[in-house]
Amino acid sequence: MSDPHSPRLPDREDKRTFLQKLAEFIHPGPDSTAELIETLAEAQENKIIGAESRAMLEGVIRMADLTAGDVMVPATQMDMVDICESSDALMHGVIDTAHSRFPVFEGERENIIGILMAKDLLKLQRAPELNIRALLRPVVFVPESKGLNDLLREFQSNRNHVAIVIDEFGRVAGLVTIEDVLEEIVGEIEDEFDIADDEGDIFGLPDRTYRVSGDTPIERVDDAFDVKLISTDPDDEFATIGGLIAHEMGHVPKRGERHTMSGLNFVVLHTKGGAVKWFKVSPVANAPV
Repeated sequence: MSDPHSPRLPDREDKRTFLQKLAEFIHPGPDSTAELIETLAEAQENKIIGAESRAMLEGVIRMADLTAGDVMVPATQMDMVDICESSDALMHGVIDTAHSRFPVFEGERENIIGILMAKDLLKLQRAPELNIRALLRPVVFVPESKGLNDLLREFQSNRNHVAIVIDEFGRVAGLVTIEDVLEEIVGEIEDEFDIADDEGDIFGLPDRTYRVSGDTPIERVDDAFDVKLISTDPDDEFATIGGLIAHEMGHVPKRGERHTMSGLNFVVLHTKGGAVKWFKVSPVANAPV
């Protein structure tokens, strides 16, 4: 039985100095996200953190308010694979789009039955008799309202890097990848298909398409493809192909978006700082220029 007269244990000792307590009283900590971001700006000005660290920390803070629906690729822009396609047609589609993962559907696009990894197609080269269904990975479905913090944790725990986003009615709304989530923290991530800025502006690819830098002068694109690219608004003049295509589309293009103009197909491969960095360009078959 405890001694009722035993001395009371002292409360946890507050080791802050008087000056620290006074400083916190005069300058209390941030009470909102906006104040926290302002504090990071002050920390950078005081050289406590660098610009890159500040940008990443701000990305982490803002990501808490974002959902899968905010960063997904809309369903209308998803590159998908039809399970009923021949192996050759399927292979050409994968090469043309240059993605690493593809939703696979059967019958209609809403009926997604699996995820195909582009690297798994190499197995068909060694074993052509292999059924494509055997290569499919399970599909992960998430609601549009799924928070990015929770989604990132799920990607990490199940080692899955792509999810299909479903709207409130159960329809396919889009697709989100772990790269889409991480880019909210670290900014645009360049992949193995990206080319350094100092390596030129137009490149021929093995599939007879071309990779064109967004800041390529329009005159150079005209000469390279023997076309005449002109804005639909004669009063507007543009110096680069990226500026012209963005104007014609009526908004800042996003990765995966497509636009056809003057007999050329333009697919946005990479964006940075609100501008297109790289297009994939191919002539439209039998189209007049």
